[in-house]
Amino acid sequence: MKAYVYVMLRKTVLDPQGQTIHGALRKMQYRGVEDVRQGKYFVLTLSESLTLPEAQLEVERIAREVLVNPVIEEYTYRLEP
Repeated sequence: MKAYVYVMLRKTVLDPQGQTIHGALRKMQYRGVEDVRQGKYFVLTLSESLTLPEAQLEVERIAREVLVNPVIEEYTYRLEP
């Protein structure tokens, strides 16, 4: 099973890297991009012995305790067999 974890800055936190990319896209005349937020992406390969509920709990625990700074970041994830 694979877990795909997406970590993003909270919407209330300024994203200077995203703003820089957005400005560059405008200067390069890309159209239609209203905002850019940068983040992190993790792919975790999980043991086949984990049940779906166990995998969900473990991924949430890993995200909260290791991957995310809860003061400024939030996460979402999805699991695939």
